Amino acid sequence: MHVGSAVIFQNTGKHTSDQNVYQNEVQLAELVEPLGFESVWTVEHHFTDYTMCPDPLQFLTYMAGRTQHVKLGTMVVVLPWHDPLRVAEQVSVLDNLSGGRLILGLGRGAGRVEFDGFRQDMEDSRPRFVESAEMLLNGLESGYCEYQGEFVQQPRVDIRPAPAATFKGRTYAAAVSPESVEIMARLGIGLLVIPQKPWDAVQKEIDGYRKAYRDINKEEPPAPVMAGWVMCDPDLQRSRSLAEQYIGGYWQTVLDHYRFHENHLKGQKGYEYYGRFAENIQSQGVDSAIEFFLNLQVWGDPDQCYDTIVRNAERIGAEAFVGVFSYAGMPADEAERNMRCFADEVMPRLKAMPVSGRTRWAA
Repeated sequence: MHVGSAVIFQNTGKHTSDQNVYQNEVQLAELVEPLGFESVWTVEHHFTDYTMCPDPLQFLTYMAGRTQHVKLGTMVVVLPWHDPLRVAEQVSVLDNLSGGRLILGLGRGAGRVEFDGFRQDMEDSRPRFVESAEMLLNGLESGYCEYQGEFVQQPRVDIRPAPAATFKGRTYAAAVSPESVEIMARLGIGLLVIPQKPWDAVQKEIDGYRKAYRDINKEEPPAPVMAGWVMCDPDLQRSRSLAEQYIGGYWQTVLDHYRFHENHLKGQKGYEYYGRFAENIQSQGVDSAIEFFLNLQVWGDPDQCYDTIVRNAERIGAEAFVGVFSYAGMPADEAERNMRCFADEVMPRLKAMPVSGRTRWAA
């Protein structure tokens, strides 16, 4: 199994300066290669302290220069907030600079504060995403961008530097709603699973995605990439306490950012699944929702962490795991301890697991 690590640049409650957050997270990212992780990832978010990485490709370009071998993953680039032509150029620059190390993750976004900041209507996000993704993915294969849609109108222009290698098999999308899962199958891209719903529901949706992918593309889809928030400690009781504090604290930041515990997504076109998700949270109460999220993630002593990852990976056929080790105002020394414990005690066993070989970039 391929094992990576992600940094997300949270400044929960403005517990320190943004500069300190960046210094600490970059320090963790620079440990990824020496500790034996095989990829480094980051996310895209804007305007708040939820996560402060507005440009994943810029950060990963920096990391390309600080590393030699690790893959560089976007988790994700939110296409509706960008000119897809500029994304195509940035992607090609990074992939050329890094010798083909980029793993391209794409998404459409769900944060109203971000859509409002970019002066966009959330109602348009799905068709904007589809048009942008079609132009981007076709452009990365052909070497030029050209598209005429409702939201994207692009006369033919070359991508320079020209893409040096195909992105087929190394492009993924974060798909939360069932409708998005079907779109990803049609686009011919893999799934990045960020745990937010019961694993049996995830398994069912991935089964539907695989069937749609086979029917449309006449081949097997890429194996999913699975992410997770990790709290690893030799003391099981201590790990539970830390998980409640920090993984639970992270979920509270999700609720605050996306406002899932409010009604603003109810009736929002294109976000019907999120509206139902919000209703479930409201019916359960925030404390129950936090406990639910905690039980989706990876925490415990090394054996329990390993067992959790293997069990969930086997359910969905994942061949790569990306751990998040620093979040929710966790002190930098605790985040590093968490990451090192996982790297020493869990990662070697995961990397020894046999896989199908369908995830060609993970070799």
